Amino acid sequence: MIQVEGNKNLFRDQNTGAIVNMDTQGYFNYVNSRNRKLSEKKELDNMKKDIDEIKSLLHELVNRKT
Repeated sequence: MIQVEGNKNLFRDQNTGAIVNMDTQGYFNYVNSRNRKLSEKKELDNMKKDIDEIKSLLHELVNRKT
């Protein structure tokens, strides 16, 4: 592999000519960030579902009393 001029983490594969990013720490940071965001989105979706269920139950209670 040949280092790309001006970037210490990019290398060119001599066989394919592809540019390869060798910044493993940056990749792991990206994966952790992505997983954290997915987890937060899942938690938010669950909270929205719970709120909808609570609203539905409140509507039922109100309708029973009238």
